[in-house]
Amino acid sequence: MPVIEKTASPEAMLEKENLAYLGEADAKKESTFTPKIVAFCCNWCSYAGADLAGNNRADYPADIKIIRVPCSGRVNPLFIMRAFEKGADGVIICGCHPGDCHYTTGNYYTRRRMALLISMLDYLGVDKGRVRVEWVSASEGARFASIMNEFADTIKNLGRNVRLEDIRCRN
Repeated sequence: MPVIEKTASPEAMLEKENLAYLGEADAKKESTFTPKIVAFCCNWCSYAGADLAGNNRADYPADIKIIRVPCSGRVNPLFIMRAFEKGADGVIICGCHPGDCHYTTGNYYTRRRMALLISMLDYLGVDKGRVRVEWVSASEGARFASIMNEFADTIKNLGRNVRLEDIRCRN
């Protein structure tokens, strides 16, 4: 009686192809996974919250790349797609609380854009947990640190991004 093999998921097949392409030396290096996370932070609230977390010596992953933007409404969904293409495992957008935006309505635009982007990423097969939107004020340094720690743990559990990453961008 012939044995029927289970077909692997598309993610597992991509992972296998990527590891074959990288070679054994890089495959061993991949076993110690540290996620690459990009954080787009509003200049007026979230970036100030990150600064407060640093001044208070709050513990959050140092390898999170923070990009300061004038307003969370300035974050184009293509920036997020480009971050994934360049090898990011997770992207978080942090802005002012709704109603407290320095530019009045920027975070409302962000909320609408990111809802559409997350549904598009879901359609592309990217896990919804890889993108997150949070509202952090300038006085919430401890909250900023806890959000970053929680997001880093989520991304670490999800593993490496193999869906949208351009393999030529790996170093």
